[in-house]
Amino acid sequence: MSDTPSSRPRRPLVRPGFDPAAQPWQAADQGLPAIPAERLTADALRHAWQAQAPWQLDPVVASELRYPGREGAPVLAAVLIPMVLRPDGVRVMLTQRAAHLHDHAGQISFPGGRIETDDASPVAAALREAQEETGLPPEYVDVLGTMPAYVTSTGFSVTPVVSLVRPGFTLVADTFEVAEIFEVPLSFLMNPAHHRLYEATQDDGRVRQYYAIPWERYFIWGATAGMLRNLYHALRAALR
Repeated sequence: MSDTPSSRPRRPLVRPGFDPAAQPWQAADQGLPAIPAERLTADALRHAWQAQAPWQLDPVVASELRYPGREGAPVLAAVLIPMVLRPDGVRVMLTQRAAHLHDHAGQISFPGGRIETDDASPVAAALREAQEETGLPPEYVDVLGTMPAYVTSTGFSVTPVVSLVRPGFTLVADTFEVAEIFEVPLSFLMNPAHHRLYEATQDDGRVRQYYAIPWERYFIWGATAGMLRNLYHALRAALR
């Protein structure tokens, strides 16, 4: 989520109140098959989006608990899910947010942020924010479509914009917002054997469930992992 200083009033600062990676978890494959890497080609992904079945959102991520102070109407936002067409397979671009940010500090995220009044659509907002945060030029991005909005525990209603990205671009991170940019193989993310379902008790006693997908030294959790879980369900249904 974009956190550039502005004249907008700040909402209350919220943090999880627990170490997300240190909570008890269980495997979340539930007999779900991996989507093989050979099926995750550019042509197959385009076809999958055109032939997409009705959305079946994961029940865990469809009911995020809201932090106290973040109730009420959510803030509209959009993120880009950039699936980069590398010679060795499709990879998903992710960012690690800067540690000082007001919202989602230090977390793994898709590039994106608030939808501003002059954005023509969530797609336009996602492309703008991705360019501002990472330097990704929009002319390298082929937008496939959008996923249903994801309401986060911090009170954002986020529209994920799914896209294919041609290689050849040069990235320049906005260091105020982005600490690091990296890529993860799509085939790894689309294998439920790598998905974990965590459970944590919040400060107010409520129990929160959330997905995580650890990869190398990165802990992908919360809304980002939830969106990837929804993407898995969509691609699995379309690529059968």
